[in-house]
Amino acid sequence: MGLQVTDYYYVHIPEKVINANGTTVIWDVPVITDRTILANGPDLVLHDKKQKTCLQIVTAIKDLNINTKENEQLNKYKDLEIEVSRMWKVRTKIVSDITGALRTIKKGFYQNVQLLHGHLSATEL
Repeated sequence: MGLQVTDYYYVHIPEKVINANGTTVIWDVPVITDRTILANGPDLVLHDKKQKTCLQIVTAIKDLNINTKENEQLNKYKDLEIEVSRMWKVRTKIVSDITGALRTIKKGFYQNVQLLHGHLSATEL
C-alpha cells in the first residue's frame, strides 16, 4: 500500500490513526474501553484484524534501573491489555521499550524488536 512520508523526518507529522491492509496503527491517542482504565494511552497500538493480534508499545528513557521501569510499565498497562483483549477479541501483548540514558537496554530487547518486525512484515505496511 505504501504510507505517505516526507523526505525529512523532522517535518513529517504522522496521522493519529492509520488503517492499512487490515491493520490499525494508533499513535498518541487514548484507547477507549467499556470500563474506566486510567492508563489507557500506550505510545503506539498495532491492531491486526486479520491475525487478531494487538501490540501495545510503551517507551521510556530511564537513567538508572531500567528493570524497575519496565516492570512499572508492564503493571501500569496490564488492565488495558486485559480489557482490549476482551473487547476486541484479540491476543494482546505489551511491548516495553525502555532505554537507559547511557544507551543501556534490557535483556530481551532484541526479541521485542523481532516481534515488532514480524508483526509489521505480516501486515505489509
